Amino acid sequence: MSLATLLVLADGRLPSGGHAHSGGLEAQVSAGRVRDSGSLDGFLRGKLATAGLVAAAFAAAACARPGEWADLDQGLDSRTPSPALRKASRAQGRALLRAARAMWSLPPVGREVHQPVALGVVAGAGGLGPEEAAVAAAHGTVSGAASAGVRLLGLDPYAVHGLLARLAPECDRIAAGAAAHCDRPVDDLPAASGPLLDIGAELHATWEVRLFAS
Repeated sequence: MSLATLLVLADGRLPSGGHAHSGGLEAQVSAGRVRDSGSLDGFLRGKLATAGLVAAAFAAAACARPGEWADLDQGLDSRTPSPALRKASRAQGRALLRAARAMWSLPPVGREVHQPVALGVVAGAGGLGPEEAAVAAAHGTVSGAASAGVRLLGLDPYAVHGLLARLAPECDRIAAGAAAHCDRPVDDLPAASGPLLDIGAELHATWEVRLFAS
């Protein structure tokens, strides 16, 4: 395992389209549920425990099980009831694979896959293991939304990165638990959900004016 490779994959500057997505935060800010750094912290923790766990588990499984990507993608699709979130996930998966092809030799993946599955494929191509893929997925779940919080709410970026630093142990814990499931059948992988993320995504998709794609 290369820590430097993991840093490359988890770097927010990787041109994989993540900057265009708020991770559901824009809808929650509009609804008044996230207003300041305290409520942003609660949002990030809730997202990490639900969507973050699922993303980490599927990224780890995709890294560990080449050739099962279609089944994993279908399993993740069934865990994503919002059409808007499915569309956003596949767009980010497509962008990630495009960026990764400039760095590593990727195997044929087939049709457009969800971002966590693409992340697992890319992690494996870069020589990383399931737990490293899970760490990248868990971290990405909260770091993108945290960055969006700075833009949407005008929060102090130092304070927001303080939130991320305090979340790091929880990211590690979630990732380790997710990676421990990587050999299980698709139906037995985590299926935690955040209904307000799904509802918010569908409302957000109807807006004529918005800062983020999702």
